[in-house]
Amino acid sequence: MEIATAAAARKVLVVEDDLSMREAIDRLLGAAGFDSAAYASAEALLEGGGGECAACVVSDLRLPAMSGLELLADMRVRGWQSPLILITAHDAPGLREEAARHGAAAYLAKPFRGLALQVAIRAAIAPARAS
Repeated sequence: MEIATAAAARKVLVVEDDLSMREAIDRLLGAAGFDSAAYASAEALLEGGGGECAACVVSDLRLPAMSGLELLADMRVRGWQSPLILITAHDAPGLREEAARHGAAAYLAKPFRGLALQVAIRAAIAPARAS
């Protein structure tokens, strides 16, 4: 059981509709020592399950059907407590604050540095490791 818990502590799920960005984030996370799984949509993540035991979810804000904020709300309804980090190429005044109000662990505007994402993930999962 301890091995499964350690693996879950490193599992990061990525929801990004842009294939090149999804692959880049997946490679970045692998190089940083995270175990990641990537999804093209929020619906694919929700249908695939596994989100309830992920250390963190990284999601694009704008997705084809369900937005990153809607994904966060749906995760909470399902009882999934994984922190969610929102990323977006469509930053606008007030979006960061709206994301925080909805419970997003972090908000990054594209383009962002890979190190910034790693720092945000580590900060988001640190409280779970402490408990």
